[in-house]
Amino acid sequence: MIRRNITPALLAALADTPVVLLSGARQTGKSTLAQEIAARSHPARYLTLDDTGVLAAARTDPAELLAGLEGAVVLDEVQRAPDLFLALKATVDRDRRPGRFLLTGSANVLLLPRLADSLAGRMEILTLWPLSQGEIDGVREGFIDALFTEPLPSLARASGE
Repeated sequence: MIRRNITPALLAALADTPVVLLSGARQTGKSTLAQEIAARSHPARYLTLDDTGVLAAARTDPAELLAGLEGAVVLDEVQRAPDLFLALKATVDRDRRPGRFLLTGSANVLLLPRLADSLAGRMEILTLWPLSQGEIDGVREGFIDALFTEPLPSLARASGE
């Protein structure tokens, strides 16, 4: 698997926030990254709403679905069951342990009804972009980070001005 530059930020978010949403366009690697994190760095049960049984449970009785889950959980493709977010709020309000839920979604889930209000203060949102050239080459790019952390060089005035 190609190491993704977002991985350290994702693990940091899981260490201090009950719900982490990994959002991004289709086919950027959200599911692959979530499965990798759940298998290695942040052990969690993986459920996808692409599975018809999981989707039916999430749509029919989301609170019951969440009540039956122990430990950390990855919920992949959460945009398919918008009512899940209110159930997540209630579950997190009862137990605010960090890293309980890693969500993935390809739609702009912040536009889904009730989401923005229901998980305010309970969720951190990270965006996974398509593979960068550095990720493909196996190196960590530093250009954007340097722009925001390094002092910019001063512009020298030409003599005679």
